Parts: sequence; C-alpha cells; structure tokens
Amino acid sequence: MIKNEQEYKFTQDIIREFEKSLATLEGDQAKKNNDPDGWELMRGSLQCHLDKLKAEVVEYEKLISHNHHSPIVLQLDDIDDLPQILIKARMAAKLSQQELAELAGLTEEQIKRYEDNDYEDASFIDVKFVIDALDIQIQKGEFFIPLDTLRRTPITKEELLVSQTVNRRQVV
Repeated sequence: MIKNEQEYKFTQDIIREFEKSLATLEGDQAKKNNDPDGWELMRGSLQCHLDKLKAEVVEYEKLISHNHHSPIVLQLDDIDDLPQILIKARMAAKLSQQELAELAGLTEEQIKRYEDNDYEDASFIDVKFVIDALDIQIQKGEFFIPLDTLRRTPITKEELLVSQTVNRRQVV
C-alpha cells in the first residue's frame, strides 16, 4: 500500500524499471526460443509484480483525489487489513497525520509510528481513538466513512468513554 507522496514517486520509478525489464525480456528471442518455460516464468513474474504496483498507484490516486466532502466505502476482507482502512480513511479525508493526531487526542509522532508500522504497536484504545476521530462506521460488514460530517474538533478520552457507556446501555 502506498501511504504518501514519497512512496508514490518511488513506486512510479519501480514501475518504469519493471516495464523496461519486461520490454527487454519480450525482445530476448534467444531466451524465448532456448528456454521457453523459464522465459514464460520470468515474464509472468515481472507482469504480476507490475500489475500489483500499478493497482497500488491507482488506489493511491483514487484516495488522494477523492472529494473529502462525500463518504467513501472501503472494503475490509480481513481484520488484519484494518490498519490499511485507517490510513486510507485519513488520506481520503485529506487529513495530515498532525490533524488526525489532534482529532484523536494522540501525538503526531504516535500517528506517524502507527502508520509506518501498520498500527502493530498501537493499543486497542488508540486504534479506537483513530476510528472515532475518522468517524468510521460499519454498514453491512463494510466500513463507511461519512467524510462530509467528519468531526473536525479533538475528541477527549472522557467523551469516548461516555459514548461507549451510552452505546452499551442502548444494546442492553
């Protein structure tokens, strides 16, 4: 997943390199004739990597060009991909890491570290603060982020705890 402009530019450079390698391989008639299975294996591998990189570029461009005043639906096929949902939602909302940190009651350094490490070292409560700051909602198994009503003021831990208590009472 491409998370920022630097990774985006780097990925574009790698795509150009893969395209050159693929073009070189396509023109290697000797390899194609002498080792057709090896040639096809190499070609398939290069094409697979190239397709994956191009899909990541398309996804990144879609997220950064999304109108942050309209909701976006992001699919989650595996709970392990939740960190990507958090990062994608921040990008689509056009929030910097600093802005998200302020909204979630965390520090910019925490958000940067969490995103760099795909939230591996984030506590559940910190993940919950980020989810609430981004106003992420699940609808029919989908995560729905109403960017047009995204809260633009910081949420306190006390507000979060009160809202969780109210929600628990409504369920019971």
